[in-house]
Amino acid sequence: MQRKAWAMASAPVVEMTGISIEFPGVKALDGVDFRMFPGEVHSLMGENGAGKSTLIKALTGVHRIDEGSITLDGEPLVIRSTAEAQDAGISTVYQEVNLLPNLSVAENIMLGREPRRLGVIDWRATRAAARERLAELNLDVDPASMLGAHSLAVQQLVAIARATAVNARVLILDEPTSSLDADEVAELFRVIERLKLRGVAILFVSHFLDQVYEIADRLTVLRNGKLVGEYLTQEILRIELVHKMIGKELAALDDLESRTRSSAADDTGTPFVTAKGLGRKGAVEPTDLVIHEGEVVGLAGLLGSGRTEIARLISGVDRADAGELTVSGRTGRLRSPRQALRARILYSSEDRKKEGIVPDLTVRDNIVLALQADRGWFRRIPRRRQDELVASYIEALGIRPGNPEALAGTLSGGNQQKVLLARWLAVAPRLLILDEPTRGIDVGAKAEIQRLVANLAEEGMSVLFISAELEEVLRLSHRVAVMRDRRKVADLENEDLTVSQIMTLIASGADA
Repeated sequence: MQRKAWAMASAPVVEMTGISIEFPGVKALDGVDFRMFPGEVHSLMGENGAGKSTLIKALTGVHRIDEGSITLDGEPLVIRSTAEAQDAGISTVYQEVNLLPNLSVAENIMLGREPRRLGVIDWRATRAAARERLAELNLDVDPASMLGAHSLAVQQLVAIARATAVNARVLILDEPTSSLDADEVAELFRVIERLKLRGVAILFVSHFLDQVYEIADRLTVLRNGKLVGEYLTQEILRIELVHKMIGKELAALDDLESRTRSSAADDTGTPFVTAKGLGRKGAVEPTDLVIHEGEVVGLAGLLGSGRTEIARLISGVDRADAGELTVSGRTGRLRSPRQALRARILYSSEDRKKEGIVPDLTVRDNIVLALQADRGWFRRIPRRRQDELVASYIEALGIRPGNPEALAGTLSGGNQQKVLLARWLAVAPRLLILDEPTRGIDVGAKAEIQRLVANLAEEGMSVLFISAELEEVLRLSHRVAVMRDRRKVADLENEDLTVSQIMTLIASGADA
């Protein structure tokens, strides 16, 4: 309470006024105001495409602003590069840790600022300086150890130590908890609290509402590139925040669970895919799984439980060394994604950056990619057909901006995910395997994707749905298979299932 009072009584350390940025065909920011106070955690909220990333990039020197001004401690500040932002005391720790795993912890923290003696790096002094930085955050990490030997959570904390080693006054944490478990999140929040005591202004960017409400003192909401408002976290209800973010009611999403559960008792059709003893040594134990036509089967389990591994075997991405797969009455194994494509089985990877979106291709090229591969590269899809196809999916899925010639890499995470879905839907799959399709995207885009999954199932498509969010799995699935320690421990109809029952299965491996 004392820290919050101090922050609110202080003048903003950073204030952005009337910020506007325009890209070809789209106005990313339109007269946005934003401010940060010392010793306070501030969360920037909004749908993907709302302008959050653009505003952050304006503050960190990645994007030049077209209109508006930025002040630091009340003095005008012009930021032309990330180096100038760092020199001004504005540091960023990105979702993908931007460090060097083949160097030591000390080298990463002090890189470019190593103490020297007679023109040569003083390694003992470098490790001592790094140890001091770690001690300031109460982190017990050996400065001499290799960074790559540590967990992602520790690497993220080291990245924060590096960012604060340059006397950062503003620290931007971009989705810092997306790959962390509960204990690691608690450790990160402890470090954030220590930084608040030092008077650092912290911008915490996350799509996890529970975490935002736990750690943030203040919220700023953007929608469609415009400012909706600034609020104290304790004074805005979650449902009110969600409404301000998406600008529409979530009644349709609220109906999804009841729709799914009411149809769970219905006949979901004949089996389309039957896996019997399907497994791969060192990846997942032999597993039985049946997916009916028009059925959504949810896979629940912790990271490393075997969810993704079984999905990759069913889709032919990885080769099984045990068991068999029956698809539409034909038994065998899928040995490649191309075989799976011919069987109309498509897999959307959890890693959309490395195994999904092609950032340097246009939205158009990304959408038609799988369809063109299915036809063969010597049978080019006519441009007129491409135009019709791409336009229909941009409209149907609400891809923003709606410019088919925009590079896919410039789109927000949620819109990239929609482009991927458009790519798979263009080849009319019979089984769509979605691995964490809503990870790292905002609540509005998440609602749209969940609604799409429900509609596809109603139209007869089979869906294998993987998510770490158990509420999401229960909301969408007719049936839930629970994975634990690389084996399936339960396969349950989704009738009156609860999150606590699933958690009990995950924790114990015994039926709840």
